[in-house]
Amino acid sequence: MEAGLFHASTGWEHLLPAGLRQLRDSGAVCREPWDFLVLTPAGCRMLAGRGVTARLLLLPGEAAAGGFRAETVVTYGLSPRESITFSSLREPVLCVQRALPLVHGGLLEPQEFPLPGLTGAEGLLPVSYTHLTLPTNRLV
Repeated sequence: MEAGLFHASTGWEHLLPAGLRQLRDSGAVCREPWDFLVLTPAGCRMLAGRGVTARLLLLPGEAAAGGFRAETVVTYGLSPRESITFSSLREPVLCVQRALPLVHGGLLEPQEFPLPGLTGAEGLLPVSYTHLTLPTNRLV
């Protein structure tokens, strides 16, 4: 399975689940179809219109019209219309708003996951979902 996170700021590496590669080369992201690809807002801006293809694509809601191709697109952000958001930031609670596909099949049903002690939670939305989606099925 090919899974990657494109253009995250440094310092996230220790939070990534096994099997999810940190990607820095935009050319490499565009060369192959991905099973699971996570794009940050900066990554979306860099790759817009460049032929990115994935089976499951996780990207910020404001970038959903960036010309990316995917079987399934899951959006994240602080808006209540996003698939993944927070129901609380003071005591971070990750909120899965609708049934979402898992990389290896099955669905993650709508539910909430408390993230006690997590600071800067709004920047970690995509990383949080990768922990739910990838086979390790652990949360940050």
